[in-house]
Amino acid sequence: MKQKIEVFTAGCPVCEPIVQMVKEMACDSCEVTVYNVVEECDSKVCVDKMNEYNVTSLPAVAVNGNLLSCCKDRVVSKDELIAAGVGKAN
Repeated sequence: MKQKIEVFTAGCPVCEPIVQMVKEMACDSCEVTVYNVVEECDSKVCVDKMNEYNVTSLPAVAVNGNLLSCCKDRVVSKDELIAAGVGKAN
């Protein structure tokens, strides 16, 4: 059975090593699709896929339709920003 691997990237120096690692690890029966969300796709498939998987930060990887656990729930929250003192004068 073919493995379907989807990589979401911003094409930046943080994302590119992940894209390269996935490509190097992919086997002959792996189908790797890279979505560069900065360039966006004409059909908006990149945005649709990000919404489908609830991708909130990049890079992110989904395998066989499942966002990897390392890529879930990584968002900047307002509460964390407030706790860090953002918005308060020193």
